[in-house]
Amino acid sequence: MAEKKIPSDTLRENGTSDGGPPKLYERRDVYDEETTEALADHVSSILDILGEDPSREGLEETPERVARAYQFLMHGYALDPKDILRQAMFEEEYDEMILVKDIEVYSLCEHHMLPFYGKAHVAYIPDGKIVGLSKIPRTVEVFARRLQVQERLTLQIRNAIDEVVEPLGTAVVIEARHLCMMMRGAEKQNSMTTTSSVSGEFDEHATRAEFMRLTQTTE
Repeated sequence: MAEKKIPSDTLRENGTSDGGPPKLYERRDVYDEETTEALADHVSSILDILGEDPSREGLEETPERVARAYQFLMHGYALDPKDILRQAMFEEEYDEMILVKDIEVYSLCEHHMLPFYGKAHVAYIPDGKIVGLSKIPRTVEVFARRLQVQERLTLQIRNAIDEVVEPLGTAVVIEARHLCMMMRGAEKQNSMTTTSSVSGEFDEHATRAEFMRLTQTTE
């Protein structure tokens, strides 16, 4: 897929050019105009087919809003998670488990394009190289901001860390709630889906048990 412009970060300013009161922040979201226009046309058609009036006041700008929302929710296609990991690689003689837990996950199920959300726990055992801690949540985010199934998302995160960091082992657990099960179909609002994927030393029972114990510890 061709690279698209994605929303920029929030910009903080001390004041305004016209001498007005200081602004805490100014958010500037940049989207690909052609993509926005094309998506908006389709959203308008969907509203019309479903019996709505896309021109009425409440829906007049909805197609453009949805078009921008989808670009944000799926901006992971324009990013390479392996490049993100490579940005902060360091040599370090540390060979104990490193765990980043409770990483927020928001994604879209590819079967119904409805959200699923929850948290990810990611651990690895270094083999002479460590990665900046913030790069692990960012890697999760890039894969999550695509049309997904939870099983594949879990594997993709593990495989990226295995390939780039080359640790002694990697473990990923994702716990998520799926709106396609909560709002339609089975309509089971309290259901939780857990997926896991491990490699290397995490195949050892004791190491995996330690990982699972640490992910379940609450403060």
